[in-house]
Amino acid sequence: MRPEIAVLDIQGQYRVYTEFYRSEAADKTIILVNGSMATTVSFAQTVKSLHPQFNVVLYDQPYAGRSKAHNHHEHMLTKDVEGQILLELIEHFAAEHVLSFSWGGTAAIVALAQRPRRVEKAVISSFSPVINAPMRDYLERGVDYLGNLDRHNVGHLVNSTIGKHLPALFKRFNYRHVSNLAEHEYGQMHFHISQMLDSDRQCYLKAARQIDIPVLFINGEWDEYTSAQDARLFGQYVRNSSFGTIQATGHFLDMEHKAACNDSQQALISFLKPEQTANRLRCHQGQTQHALLM
Repeated sequence: MRPEIAVLDIQGQYRVYTEFYRSEAADKTIILVNGSMATTVSFAQTVKSLHPQFNVVLYDQPYAGRSKAHNHHEHMLTKDVEGQILLELIEHFAAEHVLSFSWGGTAAIVALAQRPRRVEKAVISSFSPVINAPMRDYLERGVDYLGNLDRHNVGHLVNSTIGKHLPALFKRFNYRHVSNLAEHEYGQMHFHISQMLDSDRQCYLKAARQIDIPVLFINGEWDEYTSAQDARLFGQYVRNSSFGTIQATGHFLDMEHKAACNDSQQALISFLKPEQTANRLRCHQGQTQHALLM
């Protein structure tokens, strides 16, 4: 499963690395939006869950991953800029669906509030409109470590908080990745976190009011940082919202264990392609009846 790779020019300001996993069997395209400090690599498991049912698009923000070599990093990107980049990519790839993870929910909400004409459904995972006590502690320690370029503690912080339910192998990968980011990436993350701590959270909810498509919010049962309970506050603002909780898993959902991966895939497909789920159920019921008749 090799993607088509391209580095796209966004309004003459940014160059964005993209991967397009094309499927001859698919009639819809979904674009995935990374979380903070993450790259396309982080979605390896999610791509397997969605392809070949969908064409799948991955991309790195201009400051991260395989995009960063193509950009100058002269100023920080705001959530509004990240939302505009997402809108451009939605149009370029003619994407009907959006799936965001964690901090990627900010760009997704900003973009969806503009009501892009192509998008039919969206999934926002591991995101909440609330900075609760555990999240505030995580963010405040994070902004301190990032500001001091304390690489060891940045890596350790991620694994001991939002990543604490990850398998040991993933924790080692996380630590290696996060503790070896470029200085401008630390600066960007510091900027993101400072924005989150200082901004009025109502801005996300005001933007959410403008979203007019079905949105599924998914959170992990054990995720105390972006909890399923807090995410349900979006139901007061997104008029066509639904909610799912992945049992026995934390912030990283499908990366944490096989059952969580299967449950995440089922939740996504049931929401994005309900007709396929219904057909599979009818087929299963028919097979059961046939077996009983035999």
